[in-house]
Amino acid sequence: MDLASFKLLFSKAGQDALAAAVQLQPKEAEYLGHFQNLEKKYPSKLAQAALETAILRIEAERKFPQAAGMYFTREALEQASPFYVSQYRSKRYWICDSLVDLGCSIGSDTINMGCMAQSTGVDIDPLRLAMAQANTDSLGLSTRINFIRADLNDPLPIKGSESSGLFFDPARRTGGRRVYSVKDYEPPLDSLYSWINDFPALGVKISPGVDKSEIAELDAELEFVSLGGELKEALLWFGPLKTTKRRATILPGPHTMTGEERPGHLPLSEPNAYLYEPDASVIRAGLVTKLGDQLGAFQLDPDIAYLTAEDDIPNPFSRVWEVEDWFPFNVKRLREYLRIRNVGKVTVKKRGSPLQPEEMIRMLRLRGEDQRWVFLTHLDGAPITIVCFQPKKTD
Repeated sequence: MDLASFKLLFSKAGQDALAAAVQLQPKEAEYLGHFQNLEKKYPSKLAQAALETAILRIEAERKFPQAAGMYFTREALEQASPFYVSQYRSKRYWICDSLVDLGCSIGSDTINMGCMAQSTGVDIDPLRLAMAQANTDSLGLSTRINFIRADLNDPLPIKGSESSGLFFDPARRTGGRRVYSVKDYEPPLDSLYSWINDFPALGVKISPGVDKSEIAELDAELEFVSLGGELKEALLWFGPLKTTKRRATILPGPHTMTGEERPGHLPLSEPNAYLYEPDASVIRAGLVTKLGDQLGAFQLDPDIAYLTAEDDIPNPFSRVWEVEDWFPFNVKRLREYLRIRNVGKVTVKKRGSPLQPEEMIRMLRLRGEDQRWVFLTHLDGAPITIVCFQPKKTD
């Protein structure tokens, strides 16, 4: 969709075409048939814009509770943070009386920032800015948010103060491909040095897979955020927004764990009564040993983040399974063990094993009614199998 086609959606015919497209409840796989039907009544560009919007609104429901009234491009939707992650992040700016969203795209983050303080979104893409304005208008926030078109490689078009907050979301794709090094972001990460004097309350979204050695010299808090057990993003917090060295945050909640990465590992042990799998945010933040200390747990292997303990301590930072048995890795032995117990369904999880879960399940060739969780991992460097019952619910 281009800007001219997007603007057509706000004409009387455009709203009619959009309503007709939405009524179809279309999916991407059904695009051609729906497009041909809409094209019989509406011009091709309008039919295409309406149908794309209807499809993306349905797909956006998994990220945005207000998706039914929003506008997207596919790339912008894929890159946008889920609403609840963005909402949590915006609340960290509670000390600020004005906010600026650099690289605002379709305004999904700016909307949450506008709920905290008067906000400005900045982007270079005219189509995304037009969508951002439409999204803001649809949510009744147009008096709290304005948008500016500007190139972030140039001096910022807005002045800051000690009470201003800045959020920077650099592009992490080049030519449609994801980039992982902070050196390849656009604008580059070191652009923040030209902004931080005017905007000391500065937050930056980076890839959750960032090489932490690339940002080791920054005087910033590094936070990893997961939603529903899935790692979503990493954030750098500067100035007054920095409150610790490392943070792992679990949503919904929020539940947060803070501290510093501790070298070394916990004492090692064979599997005890319970097996703990730390959340990915805890692992990436380097806080596994802190979690282990809180649980009174051991590690199975110095290089693997599974923990084990005699006590079942439900907590938001890990999933916990009751251990039924464990033994050195051997497919034949595992198959026989499960068959004797009438196990026909297994969920295979792994850390440190070269085998893929689907491959392991095929090798087992099980039939039965019961279910188990099978962990393929290491005990102090040696491959082992741990058989567990259904995971416990976390608090």
